[in-house]
Amino acid sequence: MNILVTGASRGIGRTICECIDGNIYASGTNEARLKTYKNYCTCDLSTIEGMKILGEYIEHNNIDILINNAGEYVYESIENININQLEHIMRLNMEAPIYLISKAVPNMKKKKFGRIINIGSISGVLGEANASLYSASKSGLFGATKALALELAEFGITVNTINPGWVDTEMGNSSANEGDFTKDELIECIPQRRFVSPKEVAGMVKYLISDEAKGVTGQLINICAGLTCGC
Repeated sequence: MNILVTGASRGIGRTICECIDGNIYASGTNEARLKTYKNYCTCDLSTIEGMKILGEYIEHNNIDILINNAGEYVYESIENININQLEHIMRLNMEAPIYLISKAVPNMKKKKFGRIINIGSISGVLGEANASLYSASKSGLFGATKALALELAEFGITVNTINPGWVDTEMGNSSANEGDFTKDELIECIPQRRFVSPKEVAGMVKYLISDEAKGVTGQLINICAGLTCGC
C-alpha cells in the first residue's frame, strides 16, 4: 500500500511513519529532515501553490492511504487575530486536508479501497479559550469526516479523525509554553496526569488502516488521557 503522511518531518507525523508498514510517502516543509525518507515531497500546505504541488504528487503516486497530520497551533485572543493568521491556519489545518482528499479519492475509488485519517485535536472537541482559530479549524475537519464517510462508504473507503490531547512532542511542549499555564499546571488538569505519547496516536493510526478496522468510519476518536471526561 502507498501511504502518504503529511507533516512527517517530526513529532506525531514522523512517529506514524516509523510505526506503520507500507510504501511511505512523506511531506513537510523541512527538506533536510524529509531526506531521511526514500519518497518525499517538500511543500508548504498553508499556500495554494503548496497544496497543488502535493495534490499532483498524490495523483502521480496512486496513494491508497492518506494521513492528514500537518497542522499548526496558534494561541491568540480573538481581538488580536489578523486576516493573515486566519487565512494561514484555516488553509493549513482544514482546507489542505480536504483538498488532498479530493486528489486521493479517484485512485481509492478505482481500487475499491482507501483509508483517510485526519489528525484533529481535543481543542476542536472542547474548545479552547484564546485558541479559537485552532479550535475552529480542527472542528471543521469533523464535519468533513462525517460527510465524506457517508459519501465514500460504498467504495470501501473509510474516513476517521483522531483527536489527540496534549502530546509529548516538540510542538506539544512549545504550545504548552505559549499559553497562560505551565506544563506542570496543564498536567494537573489531565485525569491521567500526563501528556499522551505520539506512539499512542500512531498505534491508533495503525489500527484504523488495518483490515480489522474496515467497519470503522465517520468516527472522531479521542486520545487524550481522559481530558474530555471532565474534572
